[in-house]
Amino acid sequence: MKQYFDKCLSQLQRPLPQHLLTRLAGWMASRRTRWFKNMLISLFSKAYKINWKEAAAGHQDDYPTFNDFFARALRPGARPIEKTDDLISPCDGTLSEHGLITSGRLLQAKHIDYPLQHLLGCPTDQSDVFNNGQYFTIYLAPSDYHRVHMPISGSLIRCTHIPGRLFSVSPSTASNLPGLFCRNERVVCWFEDSNRQPFAVVLVGAMMVGSIATVWHGRFQHRTRRTAQDMPLPVAPVNLQAGSELGHFLMGSTVIVITAGDYPQLKTSTDRLRTGQII
Repeated sequence: MKQYFDKCLSQLQRPLPQHLLTRLAGWMASRRTRWFKNMLISLFSKAYKINWKEAAAGHQDDYPTFNDFFARALRPGARPIEKTDDLISPCDGTLSEHGLITSGRLLQAKHIDYPLQHLLGCPTDQSDVFNNGQYFTIYLAPSDYHRVHMPISGSLIRCTHIPGRLFSVSPSTASNLPGLFCRNERVVCWFEDSNRQPFAVVLVGAMMVGSIATVWHGRFQHRTRRTAQDMPLPVAPVNLQAGSELGHFLMGSTVIVITAGDYPQLKTSTDRLRTGQII
C-alpha cells in the first residue's frame, strides 16, 4: 500500500509549477521582517529538532533571514575532519546508494539506474574516465546541516550548471521516478586530485531548494532554458583541501560524489553520514 501511495505522490509532482513554487518558497525564506523570519526559524527548529548547540550562532536573532539560518555554519569542532587519504563524507545525510560505475551507469534506487553522461551533462568520451569508478549518493533531509565540503583535496577544472526540473529528491520519489537526478537542475563540479585523478561532486537541486551555491561562484540562478552551461572559472586557481567548504543548498537536496577507478572501496558501516567522516 505504501509503495502504491509513494508512486502516486511522485507522479502528482509532474504537473506542479515546480519553479514557481520554489521561487515563492525562496522569496519567503529571504524576508528580513524580524517576526516573520523568527517564526519560520522557530517552527522549523521545533519540527526538525534542530541542535542549536552545534550552530556557530545560537539564537534566531543572529540570522537576518531564514535562508541564513538554513545554511548556517557550525561551531568549530562540531564536524571534525578525519585526516586520511581516503574519501570523507562531503555533507551530513543518508547514503542512499553507492557502488561501482558499470558500463557508464549508476543505481538510483532498487531496479532503477541511469547513465552517468546524462548526470554530468557531457559526451560519453568525457564521462568514460569514471568507468569502473565509484559513486556515492547522499540525501540531505531538511533537518541536516546543508553546507557541502570537499571529499578529497583537489583543484577545480570545470563547473557546469545544468537547468532542469525540480522534483523532490526524497527516497520515495527516487524509488519511483526514473532518471530523477538527470531531470533535476544540478551543478557539476569537476576536480583533479594531487595525482591528477578526476573526481566530481554533483549538487542536485530539488523542489523548494531556493538555490545552489559554490564558494567560488556564489548562487546559481534558476534558468528556464534547457542547455547546460560551463561557467567561467575564477582567474585565481581554486584549490581546496579535503573538508574545506565547497558550497551549500537552501533547503534539502542530494550530493553525488563520482570517483575514478582506483579509490578504496566503501569503509563506513552505517548509512547515516556526518561531514568529515571516512566513507
